[in-house]
Amino acid sequence: MSAFSDGVFAVLITVLVLELRPPESPTFAALLALWPTWLSYAVSYVFIAIVWANHHHLMRYASETTPRLMWFNFAHLFSVSLLPLSTAWMAVSELAAQPVAFYAAVFFLVNATYVALLWDLVGRAPAGEVQPRERRIMRTRSIVTLATFAIAAGVALRFPVAGLAMCCCCLIVYLKPEVPDGEDEA
Repeated sequence: MSAFSDGVFAVLITVLVLELRPPESPTFAALLALWPTWLSYAVSYVFIAIVWANHHHLMRYASETTPRLMWFNFAHLFSVSLLPLSTAWMAVSELAAQPVAFYAAVFFLVNATYVALLWDLVGRAPAGEVQPRERRIMRTRSIVTLATFAIAAGVALRFPVAGLAMCCCCLIVYLKPEVPDGEDEA
């Protein structure tokens, strides 16, 4: 299941990069004019990389592949597969309100399906395999980011750049999926 997921993530990054188009004019000004596209692409690339890293971290808790785990994983991969579409729409609209709100909603969906995976895998993990502090961090982080992505979608309808900035801020908390070494339980 992990190898299949890796393949899906690799395809999604490829699809994302295939959406990039060079400017029609051979000038730096023309390249700079495409800043919404480059920003959209960069945020999405980082988001997919973070999702992929966290997926790998989470899959280490999978001792067996159950039908429920497979369906949670398929739902998660489906939600991530919406990123190239939402990225392209946001980029061509030059960060218009509705495309950015949709983009934030996709972030919410990706995180919601990740939370389903998290609760299934960590909930089934043998006692002692996931430290209580790490469980708390995972739970708190998932609830806070779900709420923030939902709020970002709403904010984006009025202030698209602020909604996108809220999404970017949420990515920071997922840069390191595990509890730092030496900080398990005091």
